[in-house]
Amino acid sequence: MMLSVVSMPGAEACADRLASALHAPRCRVESRRFPDGEIYLRVADDVAGRDVVVVAQLRDPDPQLPGLLFVADALRELGAASVGLVAPYLPYMRQDTRFRPGEAITSHSFAKLICTAFAWLVTVDPHLHRLPSLASIYTVPATAVPSAAAIASWVRCEVADPCLLGPDEESVQWVSEVAALAGCPWDVLRKRRLGDRQVVLELPDLAAMKDRTPVLVDDIIASARTMAGAVLKLRSAGFASPVCVGVHAVFAGDAATLLAAAGAARVVSCNTLEHPGNAIDVTGAVAAAVRSATDGPRASRDATP
Repeated sequence: MMLSVVSMPGAEACADRLASALHAPRCRVESRRFPDGEIYLRVADDVAGRDVVVVAQLRDPDPQLPGLLFVADALRELGAASVGLVAPYLPYMRQDTRFRPGEAITSHSFAKLICTAFAWLVTVDPHLHRLPSLASIYTVPATAVPSAAAIASWVRCEVADPCLLGPDEESVQWVSEVAALAGCPWDVLRKRRLGDRQVVLELPDLAAMKDRTPVLVDDIIASARTMAGAVLKLRSAGFASPVCVGVHAVFAGDAATLLAAAGAARVVSCNTLEHPGNAIDVTGAVAAAVRSATDGPRASRDATP
């Protein structure tokens, strides 16, 4: 097995970490924009006969998608033995059903595009709410790397006498697993969503945890409205300022300012997306998943153009 690691624009640091963990060379890709906005791409190193790992950090995915598909196509044309995708943050997972007639189920549509271009996918804790697994929409081998062990290790080392809390019911799967690994109690808040940016939260009975340090854990911190609301609820109930942990630090708009104003003691994230709060490293687990994906039978890894 001969691996090469390719970075899409903006994912250079992530690709460097992964290449180091895999003991694999980086394959250089030149990229720029033409005056009309179209993308120019050039694979600058030989990839013939190599298994190529394309790394993309897909915050704000729409401008990145054409280049991602073009690179995968170019790598195959240049003789790569296989082309796989490492997207630690996997976008377009929230629209997983048709809520109103005529809506595009974009999680399915995005999956179809990725499966036409790549032989396999490795991601970290995708937002699986109504979907049982990635295999329900991805037709290529798709691995969801769990972050719970890395988060639990960080909590044990960094937070004194913690209790883990989810900002809403959807966070149960992450909170319960991290709490079990960290050996601390947990619960979740109840949420009613009134719109894209407006929610109402209710605290459960947390009397038994009152003297502990609350740690709010969620998979994605995007607008941070839910997380900030949870911080305010806990502080108003007499808890210490919570520590906020997100697997994926999307931080859209004024999310960081909102959390700081709410009174979060600290905001940290896994390094699936580059952010100043990256404190939890999941590179080793991602590298192990890549090795597993590239060690499989050749026939199962060849993408269908």
